[in-house]
Amino acid sequence: MLEVKFYDTVDDSLLKFAVIISKSNGKWVFCKHKERDTYEAPGGHREAGEDILETAKRELQEETGAIRFDIKPICIYSVTGKNSINETGEETFGLLCFAEIMEFSGKLHSEMEQVILTDKLPENWTYPFIQPKLIEKYMEIKNLR
Repeated sequence: MLEVKFYDTVDDSLLKFAVIISKSNGKWVFCKHKERDTYEAPGGHREAGEDILETAKRELQEETGAIRFDIKPICIYSVTGKNSINETGEETFGLLCFAEIMEFSGKLHSEMEQVILTDKLPENWTYPFIQPKLIEKYMEIKNLR
């Protein structure tokens, strides 16, 4: 079983990936990978020497084709437990961001084959034990502001 926790801050060196909850014109933005029939929020791994917010911007652009957007960090999160991207099961940390996308290029430069804009959250998640919790946290923080 996977455990998701949230933090205000951790040491920057621990941040290995970024996930970006996104909206465009009031609709949720999700991606569909070429090799899966499920949907996910854009995101990915930090490259060597890359600032974690730059990771978020790069992944958002690559996976959605976003060319004009506002992006803001929301919080830090961690996942503990073995899954397809964590073979050891130890706690791994990522930056959760929110982006409002104003314009898309129409071209994808990644493993994603489709970007959907929708009023409701997907039922078939790629990471069903992680991403719905990230959306819940975003909604909780948004409602506090």
